Amino acid sequence: MTSARSAVAALLIAAAVTGTADAADHRFRGYAFDLKTGAYRYTEVHRQNVDGFRWLDGSIDYYDPSGHKIAAKTLDLRKDPQIPLMKLEIFKEGYVEAITDVQADRYTMLKTADGKTQTKVIMKTPGMGADSGFHSAIVANFDRLQKGETLRFDFGVAGQLDSYSFRCRKVGDTTFDGKPAIQLLVEPDSLLRLFVDRLDLTYEVKTRYLLEYRGVSNMHDDKTGKAFNVRIVYTDQPPKGAPADLPPLQ
Repeated sequence: MTSARSAVAALLIAAAVTGTADAADHRFRGYAFDLKTGAYRYTEVHRQNVDGFRWLDGSIDYYDPSGHKIAAKTLDLRKDPQIPLMKLEIFKEGYVEAITDVQADRYTMLKTADGKTQTKVIMKTPGMGADSGFHSAIVANFDRLQKGETLRFDFGVAGQLDSYSFRCRKVGDTTFDGKPAIQLLVEPDSLLRLFVDRLDLTYEVKTRYLLEYRGVSNMHDDKTGKAFNVRIVYTDQPPKGAPADLPPLQ
């Protein structure tokens, strides 16, 4: 996957999170379908520890359609709600990406691929996010986005040991599963947008839950080694096409 596409993928698919005002321990699934063919690709199992709308820590486990665990991620956003300590492992590939240290003015990223480990220190800029902290930025600026303002920010991508400029804006109102929602567009805030596919996100208005994600994935096709392009839905009930035997919420 190219660096630009990796940057976009890490924006939210790595995070695919929700905020909640009435639950301390929130567990749910994400159901990932191929964006072009509709084939089922994988299941996400999320566990989140939250305080009001503040996401504190949690984990995401990834399962293939047959129920085998293929990847795992842990997150801790207590030091910085927009730059988490995190670690993602894709088992079969021996791939790891992480944010190993977060300080007031900087943070450290790590990547292991093809048996080689690299690290890099990134200096923070105002409003900067990284990895799953993108969701925290959306929640913190939700009212502004609803009013039509554009959110601009620098975003650190551990998988590329680098940061990029992005922008997010509202493109419409809708309903999803009978719930009032808004549609958001995320794209590079540079000429990269001419070469990188956009992300399309649907958020519930009342809870600020992520309901649907459309874009490039951080999971790869075993046959090609390329990242999937996916539609992931976060619904109360498994959607049509999901496996009959799903991984437990634990």
